[in-house]
Amino acid sequence: QVQLVESGGGAVQVGGSLRLSCAASDGTFSSYHMGWFRQAPGKEREFVAAIRREGNTYYADSVKGRFAIFRDNAKNTLYLQMNSLKPEDTALYYCAARYYGADYARPGQYDYWGQGTQVTVSS
Repeated sequence: QVQLVESGGGAVQVGGSLRLSCAASDGTFSSYHMGWFRQAPGKEREFVAAIRREGNTYYADSVKGRFAIFRDNAKNTLYLQMNSLKPEDTALYYCAARYYGADYARPGQYDYWGQGTQVTVSS
């Protein structure tokens, strides 16, 4: 069972940037498809970005062109580079891992989750 630990969240002003990291506990990281999700207060958890173990990437329309997901299998780490941040990006951000499943945008497809890291964007 892989354990995931997010870091890199914080408070930033509109237009700023943050890089989130998600460290996996063991060397099986490269075998997982990975995703980033976020949840704002009173809202459902929503898909942000995903990357397959082969490297294919997918993004929610709301972050396309501003966010980039990438992975470093040698470091067992997933990243989310967030640029041009907006107040509506404020949320708790989670990374998640799945071994099977084609529907990368569904939270239910993921087997393992981190505890989340808070991102707050102020105007």
